[in-house]
Amino acid sequence: MRPATATPGIDVAKARAMTSKRAWSPKVPRGWHLEERYAESDAPLRGEWLSPAVPSDITILYLHGGGYYFCSPATHRNLVFAFARRSGARIFSLDYRLAPEHPFPAAHDDALAAYRKLIADGVAPQSLVIAGDSAGGGLALAALLAFRDAGDPMPAGAVLFSPWTDLAATGASITTNNGRDPMFYGRAIAPAGKLYTGSADVQNPYVSPLYGRFDGLPPVFIQAGDTEVLFDDSTRFVEKAQAAGVNVEFQVLPNMPHALQMLAPFVPEANRALEHAAQFVRRVALHRPLEISMV
Repeated sequence: MRPATATPGIDVAKARAMTSKRAWSPKVPRGWHLEERYAESDAPLRGEWLSPAVPSDITILYLHGGGYYFCSPATHRNLVFAFARRSGARIFSLDYRLAPEHPFPAAHDDALAAYRKLIADGVAPQSLVIAGDSAGGGLALAALLAFRDAGDPMPAGAVLFSPWTDLAATGASITTNNGRDPMFYGRAIAPAGKLYTGSADVQNPYVSPLYGRFDGLPPVFIQAGDTEVLFDDSTRFVEKAQAAGVNVEFQVLPNMPHALQMLAPFVPEANRALEHAAQFVRRVALHRPLEISMV
């Protein structure tokens, strides 16, 4: 299958146009409210709130994927809506600045500012989970490193779906899974990374969190498909994080594509993956299990 995006010689405008054209906007779940906040004055919480009618004790800060150069909260509504319904959490999906117009540290700074604003607005860190897919998963992990380094209060945990942790593209799966991943060619990863890194060191832990140290991080839940070209971005992080004493729950999804969760609610495996993620969220934020259906 020919990958849908990110081939060598990236056309940013074309990728954005295709994503916008293909974006499917699901109905807001019954009993939930979607609030779009896209005015410049809404920064640093510029994006979308999805909130249940009955106030939730859990807040999720969600960072969308898209290689740091395309996609938006709107393109990820199907994932966010499904995740919210299963976890019962209110979710803020951040509209962070995109490369190449805004290279590193723009997205990183936006994620930090959004988190700090949520805390300043009264969200308790122990009830807050940071989450993201692909580039957004890497951004969430890089934000955790920055919070630890700056002495910020840590969130209750992090949920990472197929995170992009190594923008230097050194993982073996870049080659071994090339042609098995329906989303990307392996040789597209490094050029995509350069769009975001600009003049920054690609091994800066806030750019590529794989190169950071992981002591002091909160519990992390991570899912990745074993046929992804970015599979080793997850396996290497998990190995290093566990060695540093981090509580990591890693679910390998056999023969599943990159960011499988984006296929909810249409693909059963995506729904089951989000059920497991929701279980983790409720466990770390409420300190009690959630009875879930695996149908």
